[in-house]
Amino acid sequence: MSKHIPISPNEAADRLAIRELIEAYAHCADRRDAKGQMALFTADTHFVVYMNVKDAKPAMDLHSREELAPVFADLNKYNATTHFVGQSTIFTLEANRATGEAYCLAHHVTVDGAKRRLMIASLRYLDTFAKADGAWLFEERLLYVDWMEERAMS
Repeated sequence: MSKHIPISPNEAADRLAIRELIEAYAHCADRRDAKGQMALFTADTHFVVYMNVKDAKPAMDLHSREELAPVFADLNKYNATTHFVGQSTIFTLEANRATGEAYCLAHHVTVDGAKRRLMIASLRYLDTFAKADGAWLFEERLLYVDWMEERAMS
């Protein structure tokens, strides 16, 4: 168990803003708001996807906010998604920069005629955040797929 130490109101506000940023990412994904999702990143963001946590080679390695558009638009192939954001931890927090990790269970529903399928993915994000003009953004987001399961739905 970690020992809690008093923090300043500014640090508390920054921690809350970062948590809200993480949650906004999931909300935009589930609402298919690709533009809103992209706006959560710095212009020169770095976004990397590791589909297999044991493979050091990324499936995707993107280097700008604009390159995110097709990634987020790809969610449109699902009839519905629900991203449950779990614990998030801030590792470092400075005035305009922070690092952390967030967990997410992503549920993706596909419908093909009478067939319905559910894919669940356990995701971890290693994040670097930057504060610009008073707002926290993702500067770098490393997405690791820890495991996936697919099953039929009734």
